[in-house]
Amino acid sequence: MAAAGRIRCGIGGWTFEPWRGVFYPAGLRQADELAYASRRLTVIEINGTYYSSFKPDSWEKWRAATPEGFQFSVKASRFCTNRKVLADGKGSMEIFLNQGLALLGDRLGPILWQFAPTKKFDYDDFAGWLELLPKSLDNLRLRHVVEVRNASFADPKFVALCRDHNVAICNSENENYPFIPDVTADFVYLRLLSASDDIPTGYSPADLDLWAGRFRAYAEGRIPDDMRPIDRTGPPEEPRDVYAFVIHEGKVRAPAAAMEFIRRVDPEFRPQDL
Repeated sequence: MAAAGRIRCGIGGWTFEPWRGVFYPAGLRQADELAYASRRLTVIEINGTYYSSFKPDSWEKWRAATPEGFQFSVKASRFCTNRKVLADGKGSMEIFLNQGLALLGDRLGPILWQFAPTKKFDYDDFAGWLELLPKSLDNLRLRHVVEVRNASFADPKFVALCRDHNVAICNSENENYPFIPDVTADFVYLRLLSASDDIPTGYSPADLDLWAGRFRAYAEGRIPDDMRPIDRTGPPEEPRDVYAFVIHEGKVRAPAAAMEFIRRVDPEFRPQDL
């Protein structure tokens, strides 16, 4: 078996009423939901940070609730990305980064910078913004990923720009967004947005197997064979960590899908009791 990076699978957020009695056992206290979820999944994307900031004690509480080896990804504030001139957002970026992220310690995974569908690719604009991204925070190494939602980003120049800065491009599995499967960083980040709540596991067994195979290819350093990169001059094939999230509008079955993926790609993982 080829050397491979760690594949983590998870969901967006952990507070969602329809999960109670479906994913969360009946009677589980809401205060214990993060602890429960983090012992059955290997990563969770914090989405609330896109809309507001949180006090340091929240970050400390989230870290304390989760087991060793678990990670969070953190969605950056919309004030950092929803602006006409991206490089003007330095102040907002500093506010976001310094609210307490470093308190997650080794639980801190990638930071997701999400752009609106109306934001088009402008080389100089985006290059200036990438220069603002810090490589570390309070001695913690930072990893950055961008999710772009405008077709203009399906451009080899954008791919090369991200690769030059070791910034991952989110591979968003959604027909409304540009599909950019290129590897541009030392990790890979995927958001799967088309699971169905009509299927108990979110995806059919065949689709679960298909995506699990794609995750493994990325972890080995390869772009999956059925995906066509925008820029064919990719980096050397070498093991990379993979972060895969099941995030869709209904999302009732998202935890079930994420757990099915974990069974396929991380057979040594064992759920833990509280």
